Amino acid sequence: MRDWGRSRRPSRLGRVRLDKQDQEMDMEMDDAQEQGNDEVLHRRFRHVSFSDNRRHSHVQPQHPANRFIVCNDREKNQIYKGNSVSTTKYNIFTFLPKGLFEQFRRVANLYFLMISILSTTPISPVHPVTNVVPLSLVLCVSLIKEAFEDWKRFNNDIVINGTLVEVIQDGKWIEIPWRKLQVGDLVRVKQDNFFPADLLFLSSTNPDGICYIETANLDGETNLKIRKALEKTWDYIHPNKAAEFKGEIQCEQPNNSLYTFTGNLVMGKQTLPLSPNQILLRGCSLRNTEFIVGAVVFTGHETKVMMNSMNVPSKRSTLERKLDKLILILFGVLFAMCFIGAIGSGFFINRKYFYLGLLGDVENQFNPKNKFVVAALTLFTLVTLYSTIIPISLYVSIEMIKFIQSTQFINKDRRMYHMESNTPALARTSNLNEELGQVEYLFSDKTGTLTRNCMEFFKCSIGGEMYGKGVTEVERAAALRNQLNIHEIGRAADAVHEKGFNFEDARLMAGAWRNEHDPEICKEFFRCLAICHTVLPEGDESPEKITYQAASPDESALVIAAKNFGFFFYRRTPTMIRVRESHVEKIGKVQDVGYEILNVLEFNSTRRCQSVICRYSTGRLVLYCKGADSVIYEKIARGNDAIKKTTREHLEHFGAAGLRTLCLAYRDLSNQLYEEWNEKFIEAKSALSDREKKLGEVADLIEKELILIGCTAIEDKLQEGVPACIETLSKAGIKIWILTGDKMETAINIAYACSLINNQMKQLIISSETKEVREVEDQGDPVETARVIEDTVKRDLERCLDEVDYDTDSRSRLDFALVIDGKCLMYALDPKLRGKLLKLSLMCKAVVCCRVSPLQKAQVTSLIKVGARKITLAIGDGANDVSMIQAAHVGVGISGLEGMQAVMASDFAIAQFRFLTDLLLVHGRWSYIRISKVVAYFFYKNLTFTLTQFWFTFHTGFSGQRFYDDWYQSLYNVIFTALPVIVVGVFDKDVSASLSKRYPQLYQEGIKNMFFKWRVLAVWAFFAVYQSIIFFSFAVGASSKGQNSSGKMLGLWDVGTMAFTCVVITVNMRLMMASTYITKWHNISVAGSILTWFLFIFIYSGIMTRHDRQENIYFVIYVLMSTGYFWLNVLLVPLVALLGDFLFQGIQQRFYPYDYQIIQEKYRNEPDESTQDNETLNDLTPDQERSLAIARLPPQRSRHTGFAFDSPGYESFFALQKGVLPPPKAWDVARRASMKPPKRNLNS
Repeated sequence: MRDWGRSRRPSRLGRVRLDKQDQEMDMEMDDAQEQGNDEVLHRRFRHVSFSDNRRHSHVQPQHPANRFIVCNDREKNQIYKGNSVSTTKYNIFTFLPKGLFEQFRRVANLYFLMISILSTTPISPVHPVTNVVPLSLVLCVSLIKEAFEDWKRFNNDIVINGTLVEVIQDGKWIEIPWRKLQVGDLVRVKQDNFFPADLLFLSSTNPDGICYIETANLDGETNLKIRKALEKTWDYIHPNKAAEFKGEIQCEQPNNSLYTFTGNLVMGKQTLPLSPNQILLRGCSLRNTEFIVGAVVFTGHETKVMMNSMNVPSKRSTLERKLDKLILILFGVLFAMCFIGAIGSGFFINRKYFYLGLLGDVENQFNPKNKFVVAALTLFTLVTLYSTIIPISLYVSIEMIKFIQSTQFINKDRRMYHMESNTPALARTSNLNEELGQVEYLFSDKTGTLTRNCMEFFKCSIGGEMYGKGVTEVERAAALRNQLNIHEIGRAADAVHEKGFNFEDARLMAGAWRNEHDPEICKEFFRCLAICHTVLPEGDESPEKITYQAASPDESALVIAAKNFGFFFYRRTPTMIRVRESHVEKIGKVQDVGYEILNVLEFNSTRRCQSVICRYSTGRLVLYCKGADSVIYEKIARGNDAIKKTTREHLEHFGAAGLRTLCLAYRDLSNQLYEEWNEKFIEAKSALSDREKKLGEVADLIEKELILIGCTAIEDKLQEGVPACIETLSKAGIKIWILTGDKMETAINIAYACSLINNQMKQLIISSETKEVREVEDQGDPVETARVIEDTVKRDLERCLDEVDYDTDSRSRLDFALVIDGKCLMYALDPKLRGKLLKLSLMCKAVVCCRVSPLQKAQVTSLIKVGARKITLAIGDGANDVSMIQAAHVGVGISGLEGMQAVMASDFAIAQFRFLTDLLLVHGRWSYIRISKVVAYFFYKNLTFTLTQFWFTFHTGFSGQRFYDDWYQSLYNVIFTALPVIVVGVFDKDVSASLSKRYPQLYQEGIKNMFFKWRVLAVWAFFAVYQSIIFFSFAVGASSKGQNSSGKMLGLWDVGTMAFTCVVITVNMRLMMASTYITKWHNISVAGSILTWFLFIFIYSGIMTRHDRQENIYFVIYVLMSTGYFWLNVLLVPLVALLGDFLFQGIQQRFYPYDYQIIQEKYRNEPDESTQDNETLNDLTPDQERSLAIARLPPQRSRHTGFAFDSPGYESFFALQKGVLPPPKAWDVARRASMKPPKRNLNS
């Protein structure tokens, strides 16, 4: 038996830290959305359970769960799956069929496959190579990319499945590969190694059966977590003892819930309840522990981390969806052209044209006796002839452009590089670059997103007395707003200030609290801060050197405050907390006091409070509780009305100052009451079904009749540059919503402080904190309460709508700000009121939703996304923001202090909120303009090329005669016009980055979709028709008047080659006209494309092979270049063709200019800022340069969930090629697990 009375301080615990409160909120949001539940009863098991394990003999064995495991018995456990995993998408047999299937799911690829098949038939006027070559190039590039990514996954699988782990066999530890591991095996995992499967933690080399793990691959946290084995299994540490372990595990079936586990361990006649504190998940690693012994519970693809490696629904940009419509329109145009040609062919075919040889037996396609067959066959002939109207290289080009935009510009932008945290921006997907340039609604979390998430104890209220003299940023902003002067008292020279503690009030410092009117309540306040928490101390046991690893910054700030008030928490064991108390008996006296921790009633998103039951050395039993004021006030005993009223006033004052508040309370317990309650608590802990619900119900039995102590107020300062950023985004036409769990007063004042709301706005407040609602809530009738709140919300929505309509009719042009709390929002989102809420919110410039749950955040985002069909962006930093981020069109994660869940679920990651200015106004806007221009240009150049063939059809009796050689048609998109459009998509920009931010109104062109309207596409189409007529007209003139050097008329292939030369020159030069920023790469690509055409035709027409169609082109270019007519056409035709575009652009820019053209004209003579815009950091430290290098590595895709084994694993390859070792990525356990552990002594 361990010595429970002796305290042990963990040696070199490292970076021990428990899961954060906000991270655990609603991690099962996807399930909640499917079920329609507003609250997900998802339990937090985030730290060691300090409950007394000595009474488990009272628990009766329960019915076996769905999974029944006999430890150390491989034969009985063979029914379960093995531990081998495969993360590859293909294998050697499925790669080609499955890969091709994936490629032909794209409509364009499927269309060209059909065209290629048609081109092999006799009715095709073109050689199959015309369509097969471009299709093959596109498919080869895509399949090679898929094969490379899958090969990296395969190599990672081999490494992981072959990693060795020690298993107990025949009384000794034997090494076997991970893939041979079975359910029920006892394994030994050594320090710094990964857990090979989901294990039941039995024993460790650390005192009291605890171990420390790193869960970065699950939740992004690099700080350590603590796990504790059951006391009954501590002895199974040595091989001979482990071989004797015959426990039976009854537990739940495999599932993807990372933070829950329900099961029992049956040892003999005892049934011991299991919780997540005894489970070690695959993908985590062991830290600061020599080794542990565990029993395998789930293996392979049944482990929780593998069951989480599912794909998030992929996002497609609005422009890409509109592109699909454009492709369908092109299909319609193609069908119309073919239908016209087919009808014309049916009318044209006639025996009177005797020179066509139609008098005898002819093939069906030209048989005048059956004109319907002629028309039908001609239809299919023309489909293959006009197939180039659909740009096959469009998708590949756009993907390439977006990839370069992400990796070379967004990831490298020094303006979005955070020096303090050494964090660059990261585009985790390139699919949504242009969506960043059209965002109209921005949904933001508050804590950690707008604020720093660096909590400091600032003020407090104890026994109805307020303490603390500081002035918050929110109060300063309010004073400035109201043109008031705040008299701030300077800090005293001896004032204490450390990270987490920014409190100044001499009445409480240095033992002065003993002189207050009620020192006993002060003592309870300080002890509650020092005892009611799950913080772990680290380092030397001195106030100056100790550090605290806490579940959240709030908890750490409260413990630091207790230390500065003279109640220094310095040591923790599973059953004991040691506090060094000063000034308790008399001023200056210090004494070490131990408090036995009997139970910890853990915090979760449902309970919103935390309690600790402890026993003093004197035998006193006390329950200390802290939590949200709305929860604590419901648990307070009757009476104490004066302190309750005063404390509520203080809470409102703190909220108005933008402070985060918690209420503190306590209750003295009798031994009999505690023993009776503890029996129920142990029974609830051992339940196999509804364990979380039962534990919550049991907690409610003891958390009542509390005595209110007071409340704390913690300041979370705004991030740098937030007000300026929000002001700039508002000018850009972006409507910003704050969705927070804070009180209404706090949320409103934060909105004022960050310039979201100002005095010129009219506030529309919909709150459940009304006298009518409070009265009905006091009656305790939930049905009546729901009815009253629903009526109140309906009435308030109608009132606000009338108010907005009146002001609109009066043309007062007021801006409105809507403020609504979570309880009212729940009813406002009901289908009956949703329309009113949507209408009202669209009329408001700013919206603040307070006291909202994570599910409500996602629902509000979806309301605007689906109901208003506006482009939305959600930004957050915690796990409670994941659903909101995934619900929006674009999700942005903040790399903050709340882990990496938000980043892993996001499409883009930045370190600070203020970087949104550059992400949206610069990169988003540029990307939108570039992609819009690229798509429109593709549409134009393919339509131009195809229409020349269409006009030629009228001169060939609709016979389907080719105007161009097959190879011209094949290489037009993939060679002769491919590179310039990519250069424009990468480098083109209308104004510099600094001007984009100086004139944020330019961003509204993207919101209004000014550059991808149907009107814009119609203009491109008009000039495509015009230019195609020019090309054809000159070609017809050449065929009738042109002569070569021998006096012969120019033939079909002479004219076709000359017309194709004009087309290549014209469409490339047209792209230069469309560019607003010309670089050397523009010149090189355009000149290179034209020269490539000439080089090709010189070679192609200079050789001839048998049995092909190439003899038509033999020596054509040499004959043409010997005539002056060719040079006249090459010089004159492009000029005439582009004359219309030139005149149109001149008139448009002179009389109907875009906003950016006005800015261009205004700053045309100023020095070019392009070198500054694309400049990366050259004066960084090696670590900072390394961080930027990491940002250039291939990004993850938007489908990626961020969980283990979902990553392709190729990032490491690129990193090593560049000589860069990437830091640990939370979402890539495959890469981390592939790192070979250091050699150790494996002897028993």
